[in-house]
Amino acid sequence: MAAERGLVDPRVVLIHTNYPSLAEAERAGRAMLEARLAACVNILPGVVSHYWWQGEIQRADEVMMIIKTQATLVEAVHEAVRGAHPYVTPSFLVLPVESGDPDYLAWLRAATERGSRQ
Repeated sequence: MAAERGLVDPRVVLIHTNYPSLAEAERAGRAMLEARLAACVNILPGVVSHYWWQGEIQRADEVMMIIKTQATLVEAVHEAVRGAHPYVTPSFLVLPVESGDPDYLAWLRAATERGSRQ
């Protein structure tokens, strides 16, 4: 049904990651935007994470980042996150976009084309 409306676009993904501070998340997000690896990054401060690490339950104040990009750029985004991230094992989850507004999806694709000036 969504395909009939032209909303399905398997080439678009959301990537979820966390950073230990707003400054680090903003620095990383800006670098991804400048490199055209992302059309948009959403930075959500005030995240409290509880997780297993080295055999113990940990707690951390973090900043969540959602990266909006194309599936073809996932490896490059992964390299960018791993290369500059302060965590040994940063969260990096790729979520496919099943559907969305056709104009928004077109903007996202155009904004992540090298040399684009959206």
